[in-house]
Amino acid sequence: MQIELTTFYSRLGSIALIMVLGFILGKLKLIDKHTNNHLVNLLLSVFMPASLFMAFPSTYSQATTNLFFSGLLAGVIVMTALIIISKIVFNKFWFKDQLRYEAQFGLVFNNATFLGYPIVASTFGEQGIIAYCGFIVIFNIALFSYGIYLFKHKFSWRMLLDTIINPNIVAVIIGMTLFLINFKLPAVLDNTISFVGNATTPLSILCIGFMLSEAHLKHLIKKWRLIIPAAVQLIIGPVATFFLLKSLGFPLAVISVCTLIEALPTATSLGLFATKYGGDEVEASELVTISTILSIGSLPLMLTLLLAQ
Repeated sequence: MQIELTTFYSRLGSIALIMVLGFILGKLKLIDKHTNNHLVNLLLSVFMPASLFMAFPSTYSQATTNLFFSGLLAGVIVMTALIIISKIVFNKFWFKDQLRYEAQFGLVFNNATFLGYPIVASTFGEQGIIAYCGFIVIFNIALFSYGIYLFKHKFSWRMLLDTIINPNIVAVIIGMTLFLINFKLPAVLDNTISFVGNATTPLSILCIGFMLSEAHLKHLIKKWRLIIPAAVQLIIGPVATFFLLKSLGFPLAVISVCTLIEALPTATSLGLFATKYGGDEVEASELVTISTILSIGSLPLMLTLLLAQ
């Protein structure tokens, strides 16, 4: 599966326009933090699981199964590699305070769930989503275990339980199970879940646009201690992923999807985790915002350099 850059830029432009709409709605106060928080909760607990569940084809094929498990294995390899790289790059000698853990989080966990799905879906279609489903299982397991550990500095079985019952993980597992046994849902139920899942892309991008509308750009442009980690994440993530998976002989579809995902900005969950688990929520939110802004230029550049080869 070779990425068609002309099509990619066209679809990326459409996503950018929806993001601008979210920005405008935020500035006009038609969306506020309260509304956005509710949308985020609905996306992560209802709309996104529905879209992931419906990602699997209605008819079983060995090729699709292989693609899913290739994405799953790629997730294990990429997540492990990035955890190791993050500890080397953002070490205690250069980053002596809480920013060290926030920067490590930012390198390992990007916006694979919130922004990744709509971009993968619009760029690669069904094939890309199957590989994405495999990757996102490992991503969420790491996020709700190691991601929390970076802030709490301890592991608990509660973390593992929360990961297992995460709606997105449950949706992928159920969807994959029904696919493997070649079970088809009744048409009315299938259509209902599809309608709900189709709302994922526009709603998630609107939320990103709103978050950007809350940023104080003049203040952020002076934050070099945050700009540098954000820039490093946007470069190291996709480059390491591309060459690692290519050297291991993964299918082009998996390489393309994983590289695209790793070129995305830092996960919005960084701010949520910092708030919930005792980190610097202001600095974490600023890091997410800076990474998102920088990715507007870095995302097309990295994909052009890597995937157009």
